[in-house]
Amino acid sequence: MKKVIFAIILGFTSLFAAGDATIEIVKTMDKLPVIQLQDASSSGVSSLLRNNIFKLLIADLKITTYYSINEVYGVSGWDDSNRVGYGIDTKTDVILRYKVTEELDDSISVNTKLINTRSGSVISDRSFKISKASHYPFVAHSIIMSVVKDTKQEPVDWMNRYIVFSKNTAPGESEIVIADYTLTFQQTIVKGGLNIFPKWADKEQNSFYYTSNSGKRPVIYKVSIMSGQREEIISGDGMLIVSDVSSDENKLLLTMAPDEQADIFMYDLRSKSLLRITNYRGVDVSGSFVDDDTRVVFVSDRLGYPNIFSKALKEDRVEQMVYHGKNNSSASTYKHYIVYSGRDKASEFGQQVFNLYLISTKTDFIRQLTATGKNLFPRFSQDGGSVLFIKDYTNESALGIVRLSVNKSFHFPIHVGKIQSLDW
Repeated sequence: MKKVIFAIILGFTSLFAAGDATIEIVKTMDKLPVIQLQDASSSGVSSLLRNNIFKLLIADLKITTYYSINEVYGVSGWDDSNRVGYGIDTKTDVILRYKVTEELDDSISVNTKLINTRSGSVISDRSFKISKASHYPFVAHSIIMSVVKDTKQEPVDWMNRYIVFSKNTAPGESEIVIADYTLTFQQTIVKGGLNIFPKWADKEQNSFYYTSNSGKRPVIYKVSIMSGQREEIISGDGMLIVSDVSSDENKLLLTMAPDEQADIFMYDLRSKSLLRITNYRGVDVSGSFVDDDTRVVFVSDRLGYPNIFSKALKEDRVEQMVYHGKNNSSASTYKHYIVYSGRDKASEFGQQVFNLYLISTKTDFIRQLTATGKNLFPRFSQDGGSVLFIKDYTNESALGIVRLSVNKSFHFPIHVGKIQSLDW
């Protein structure tokens, strides 16, 4: 494997192929198609709910980067004209018309029409339903996911995934919360005691692992988000954290310190056996699978400061992955890509600057993803096309998302207290 050469390429985007910036229904356009929203809900629907859904639809459309958005709140009848010149702005190419219905059982239904205003044709006519009104953000995300697919763009299915995070609530107390990526929806799953380092257990996000430090020794539990049922996986002395799950979901990478020495272990859920991956008289933490689960990337203080290293599961040799920065303290992996947070020199933006960088185990390139503030806890989306992270800047915090294929980032203010760790 080649060493990573420090050659920051801010605009380097060939690691991820960008999708077509136009949509099929407007083949002659050389710019982004203009999309407008029209609310066709009845007057009996809560104005707060209608306004909230409108705002989320706009936010989701912006993050796709596929459209030019008319942000004026439009109202229409469900069967109004579908063509420009009939109360529709002549610059508009596509209309997303939606009708919200509040059901008596606390569920919400939304009907949508996606309309080509040039031809007046209906591209798609869909229905969405969610069982609890408090989950309405996921209706908005599902609608925009369908718009993206119906207009032949690269999917943004990560929008509908949960984020799981641990937040500090008091000294020695923290809760595990699931949320949508905008943090509009939040639901506490685990509370009482010190509950930290949640990690999704499966691709479907039916359950997650977390560490409970509420007893005499730390315990890793697996929790179902539907039933709340909790299963003890393993306990130990000292540090005990699940940092990654294998692609077949049968193996866990753990950070453990059985001899007061933090190392990386692999735990087989079927055989209940432990395999020691590193054995260093220092600190090895935060292991992540890479290269089809044949190697492990981890953080170590082998150089006297935190840095990123890797090791094949069946070899003893350890390889340094990053030759830049003096505090590279967190990382996430997707296939053969690694995104990590590293401290940079002080600048006009502040004394503590942590930026995100993207590298590959197959090339010598390093791509800088952020430029200001503290950018921490990077996590790849399931498709590898986006990176979630926490941004701290000027005494404020935000949830950030970098869209790698289009080289753009977006931020959502955090109003949930101090986030200890998160997974996507």
